[in-house]
Amino acid sequence: MKDLFELLTKDIVFEEAAAFFKGKVPVEPSEFYKLAEKYKTFAFTVSGYSKIQVLDKFYDEILRAIETGTTMKDFKETMNQFLQDKGYKGITNFQADNIFRTNIQTAYQVGHYRQMMDPGVLKLRPYWQYDAVNDKSTRPSHLAMDGRVYRADDPIWDTWYPPNGFRCRCGVKTLSARQVKERGLTVEEEVPRSAEINGSFVNVHPDPKFDTNPAKVAFKPDLADYPDSLKNAFERREKTQDKQDAP
Repeated sequence: MKDLFELLTKDIVFEEAAAFFKGKVPVEPSEFYKLAEKYKTFAFTVSGYSKIQVLDKFYDEILRAIETGTTMKDFKETMNQFLQDKGYKGITNFQADNIFRTNIQTAYQVGHYRQMMDPGVLKLRPYWQYDAVNDKSTRPSHLAMDGRVYRADDPIWDTWYPPNGFRCRCGVKTLSARQVKERGLTVEEEVPRSAEINGSFVNVHPDPKFDTNPAKVAFKPDLADYPDSLKNAFERREKTQDKQDAP
C-alpha cells in the first residue's frame, strides 16, 4: 500500500519529451538561422539574446518545465528576475507564451510520436488523426487539417506532424481500425491544396519553417558532419557538464 501511495503521489516525467529537449544545445540566433533545417532540431535559441549565459538560462528553465511541470507564469517570473538582474528588459507575456509554448509543445509532440511509433502501439492503432484546437485562435490552414485521418506510416506526417507553427496547439490522435470504421472516418492519402474554412478558401500548408517532423531526425553522437557552430555548442556543453560532475 505504501508503494502504491508513493507511485500515485510521485511526479511523472514525460521521459521521451525530456530526452528530446536534452538533445538540444543553446546557440546564438545568428548561428541558429544559418543552420540547415535538418540541424535546427538539435539547436535551441531565443531571438533577441546573443549571450550564451542568457540562452543557457532559457534552456534550463524550459527543461525544468518539461521535467517538473512548472507553468508559463513560473517561467516568465523566473526569467524576468534573471534578465533584470543581468541588466536586460524582461520578456512580455507574448514573448513568454511564444518561447514556452513552442518549445514545450515541440518536446511533448516528439515524445508522443516516439510512444505512438512503438511497434506494439502501431499494430493496435495504425491510423493517426490530426487534431486542431477548434477555436478563434486556430489558424485556418491548421483547422483545414482537423479530423483528417492518415495511416501512421504515411509520408504526410513528415510535413504535417505538429507543431506546425509558433504557438501551435495541434496534436495527433491514434486510432484503431475498428474506431475508424465505427466513426465512419475516411483514411486519406493526400492533403488538399486548398480548403474552404468559414466561407473563405485557404492554402493548406504548415507555417513557414514548420514543415518538417522534428521527431524523425535522430541525434548522432558523432559530430564530424555537423556545422562548426553546432559542434562547438555540443562540445561547450560537454565541458560544462564535466565541470559540474567533477568532485
